This record gives sequence, structure tokens and C-alpha cells, in this order.
Amino acid sequence: MLTEFIHSLRRSTGAMLGWGLSLGILGYYLMQFYDTLAEQQATLEQLISQYPPELMAFFGGTDNIFSPAGYLSMEFFSIMPVVMGIYAVMAASSLIVGHEENGILDLVMSYPVSRSALFGGRVLSFATTLAAILGFIWLTFLAGVAVSKDLDISAGNMIRPFLCLYAILFLFGSLSLLFSMVLPSRSMAAMLGGLVMVGSYFIQSLSTINDELQAIAKYLPLKYYQSGYALDGLNVNWLLGLFGFGVLFSLLAWLLFLRRDIRVSGEGNWRIFSFKKTRVSE
Repeated sequence: MLTEFIHSLRRSTGAMLGWGLSLGILGYYLMQFYDTLAEQQATLEQLISQYPPELMAFFGGTDNIFSPAGYLSMEFFSIMPVVMGIYAVMAASSLIVGHEENGILDLVMSYPVSRSALFGGRVLSFATTLAAILGFIWLTFLAGVAVSKDLDISAGNMIRPFLCLYAILFLFGSLSLLFSMVLPSRSMAAMLGGLVMVGSYFIQSLSTINDELQAIAKYLPLKYYQSGYALDGLNVNWLLGLFGFGVLFSLLAWLLFLRRDIRVSGEGNWRIFSFKKTRVSE
């Protein structure tokens, strides 16, 4: 498992650098912009009050948006489950099935490596890659706090919203991995995983202004994502719940992988019906 973990982690170096650097730079400049926001709070409050509530719902609402927690939630953490969720869904759905469709997995399995070791190494690599990306962004946020005159956030408090973000990304990734074990192709698994992710985001956002959607939102994972407001206090039960479902989806995917037939290459099919060819006598 260690060999597969190291190999998969090396293949994810580009993702770590690309996502980590780009979002890290964004996060650093967002921390600098907070000083300007604090100086012009009165003017901005009047401007924001003119925005329709439906628009502001997609950016975390208008509650305490001039506080550090509200600002970070609106400008960064509220949208990150979808932005980084794209990577999580795409990467997790191709962990196993991507190589299977390319005709590589059957060659790898011809070596003396168990399915559990292969699966465990790749899932651990995916989880480590996510942690590395978010860890780098966290460091850039701390660098931004260090040069800001209006922000005073400790490293321990700053890591709280990143833990919440990690949990929700791991959950969506694990769900997409599970879909890849039951659907005919990686593209369908990624599509369904992305649909659940985006649908959950829309419903949760609109549920803040639509009471009828709250009955649905309570069953969706983003209901328990604290975003930047975790700075003011972390709900450990919600965090553990998100991690728990992520681990559960990974375990279910592992059990299905142990039982499934590995294709030589290409996409599969639904196999709902099975027709036997009959010989017609002449």
C-alpha cells in the first residue's frame, strides 16, 4: 500500500501546485482587501443593502459580513465547496476507474498487490493531496493576516474553517468514488457527484431565504458546513459527521471494488438485462 500511496502522491504533484498556488495567492490578497473593507464599512453597508437577498444568499448571506468570519465566509469559504469540489469529484471518480478505462488497472493488478492495498493507497493519496492543497492555502492566509492591520486571527483559529472545508471535500470525493464503483463509466460518476454537489449548494443557499427548502436542506451535507463562521467556534459534531459519512462512502466503495470484475479497457454498461443468443436451426 505504501508503494501505491507514494506513486499516486507523486502523480498528484501538479494538482497540489496548481490548486495550492492559485487559491493561495487569491487568499493572500483577500486578507489584504479586508483593511480596505473595514475603512469603507459604512458606504459598503448601504450598497449591499440594495442587493437582492437571493444574490447574497449564494455568498453566505449578509450576517456580520464585516467581521473576519463573515468576510472570509462571503469572499472565500462559501464558494470553495463548489470550486475545489470540482477537483475532488474529478480526482476521486478516476482513482480506480480512470486507470481501468485506460487499460492500465489490469496490468497493475497482475503484480503481487492486493486490491485492498491498491485501493487504500490511492484513497490515502487523495486525502493527503487535499490536505496538502488546503494546508498551503492556510499558510498563505496566515501570511496575509501577518501583514494586515485590522485582522488578528491566530493560526489555531484560522485552521477551523479549513477543517470544515476538508471534511466536505472529502465527503463529495468519497461519494464520487462510490458512484464510480456502481456506474458504467468515470464520466457518469463525476457527473452525478458534481450534480449532488452543485444541487446541494443551490438548495442550501436558497434555504436561507425560502422556508420550504429547509426541509430538504437538512438532509444535505452543506447544511452542516460551517464555512468561515467556524472562526467564531467549531461545531465538532457537524465536523465529525461529515468525516464519518466520507469514511462510510469510502468503505462502501472498497467493498464494491473487492467484488467487481475489472475491465480490460473502455467504459462499462448497465448490465440490467442479459440476452442469450439462441442458435437457429437450419
